[in-house]
Amino acid sequence: MGCRLRLVLVIHNHQPVGNFEGVFEESYQNSYQPFLDVLSEYPDIPFSLHTSGSLMEWLVEAHPEYIDRVRGLAESGQVEILGGPFYEPILAGIPRCDRIGQITAYSDYLKKMFGTPVRGMWVPERVWEQSFVSDLVDAGMEYTLLDDSHFSAAGVRAEKMHGYYLSEDEGRLLKIFPDNETLRYQIPFTDPVETIHYLKEIADHHPHSVVVFGDDGEKFGAWPGTFDHVYRDGWLKKFLDLLRQNSDWLKVTTLSESVDSVSPLGSCYLPDASYREMNEWALSSERQLELAALKEQFAETEGFDRLKPYLRGGFWRNFRVKYAELNEMYARMLQVSNRLQSLEETGVDAEDLPALHEARTELYRAQCNCPYWHGAFGGLYLPHLRNAIYKHLISADTLLEKITHRDASWLEVEVADFNLDARKEVRLASNRLVAYLAPAQGGHLYELDVRGAKHNLLATLDRRPEPYHDIIRKAALEQKQGAQNGEDIGKIHNAVRFKQPGLEKKLQYDHTPRKSLVDHFFQPGVDLDTVIQGGGEVGDFAQGVYLSSLKRTDDDCEVRMVRKGYVGPYEIELTKTVSLTKHASGSLEIHYELSHLPAEVPLNFGA
Repeated sequence: MGCRLRLVLVIHNHQPVGNFEGVFEESYQNSYQPFLDVLSEYPDIPFSLHTSGSLMEWLVEAHPEYIDRVRGLAESGQVEILGGPFYEPILAGIPRCDRIGQITAYSDYLKKMFGTPVRGMWVPERVWEQSFVSDLVDAGMEYTLLDDSHFSAAGVRAEKMHGYYLSEDEGRLLKIFPDNETLRYQIPFTDPVETIHYLKEIADHHPHSVVVFGDDGEKFGAWPGTFDHVYRDGWLKKFLDLLRQNSDWLKVTTLSESVDSVSPLGSCYLPDASYREMNEWALSSERQLELAALKEQFAETEGFDRLKPYLRGGFWRNFRVKYAELNEMYARMLQVSNRLQSLEETGVDAEDLPALHEARTELYRAQCNCPYWHGAFGGLYLPHLRNAIYKHLISADTLLEKITHRDASWLEVEVADFNLDARKEVRLASNRLVAYLAPAQGGHLYELDVRGAKHNLLATLDRRPEPYHDIIRKAALEQKQGAQNGEDIGKIHNAVRFKQPGLEKKLQYDHTPRKSLVDHFFQPGVDLDTVIQGGGEVGDFAQGVYLSSLKRTDDDCEVRMVRKGYVGPYEIELTKTVSLTKHASGSLEIHYELSHLPAEVPLNFGA
């Protein structure tokens, strides 16, 4: 019968920069290695493989035999190597120069390692903006894949998604494949026979089409419960056997072969989007709950399925609005990127080129996407991932400082809008530490980097409401009511299981940022529990505006911040001074002065 349908299997393997060694190894043993073991038994079934640079570097060191095997499969033509930005940054989260730089750097790395051309790429988290077309093409890419929901949002019907489209920006053309959502939900969870029936239906109604499955390789063994299902119970082998048995009408191939053999379906400009869940997570917690309630309310309404493609949720960049700490990290990354770009443009001495190249690698590592957002997984909430970002940012910054400062000991102070809030912040820096102060926001010390430890002591995170907190509260209430009614909680279908008792009671939220130099005045006699709950505050200093002034000599820098404010009905003045000296460049000296205090009125002050 000949080829009536092309099926492309795209596997994406990734571990974030800074993840635990044990997670890397466990994922390798449960997913990456056994998947390759099985596919090696089916040399006639090709697939496209993307491995993030952070994972690839670990594999090179920990399991070079895996690299050798992939190289062999690439040489035989069974595996197509896909590229992408080196350390898996979300493209919307980094400057254009770094988008192009990361993609070209990883392509060069992969070509050298596997000896094969890199023509296509994986878009991290499938976060897309139309201007990325020209960035990808300028970086040497011919094609990529994005969720079919991107195409739905552009008005493309499902029956028109069996192939690829041309997309244009500034005269550059990129080929984009829709990634089939039905296959992503079926593979590897449903009986492979269902998937074959689904593909057969497409082949019958849309002959000579291309269908793409692209998803996380960790689904094949690393996700909870999947190792037994995929390997011990034989799901993967059964699936591959069925692909072989249906090869008279079904051709398993790669993205590159499809591009070379099949004409595009047409042209399409895609809206700013990501996968459906990511779009929803980018909304504020209140709007997420509202959207979920509306979906539930109208789920059974006639025609709702036709409406769903147009319910897009939010915009990925708004994660930086949703989480101030994320914006601080992003702004810090931009500072390093801009400074690095400036040094590259002006030029450095030949002896400084190695440090400059190393700084760029450190910057790229600091752009890894995982702690720059939060959804169903930890992301921003995982301190080891946040700390890893700052580790590499501080490393890059320190390398650049060594290029520009020849003295072993030095100081500098700078005033600028460092956190992108249209107000001025102060940066105190030395050869040993960096401090950022925000006079217009409570005079807070919001970042304190220790260069030697490569650690930001204030990489903190405020406790704030999240949509899943409502699930915890509702589940706790249902369990309480069920227990009162004599129900066996363990037998309730779809009951939420808590890892610890009383979890709902631990949901506490911060009312002021978890930073330093946050100035509180509490009412007399206030108890600790009230303070923990955010009560007892009687001053307007914690997030008020402070007037600032600087004093600079050759040997020291001083930032003086003053605010006249109120504690209850009383107007008082608070002055705090932050100093850094050359002879003690590894420590900040902080002085507080309270003036015009009311006589015989007790005040509780803390910072």
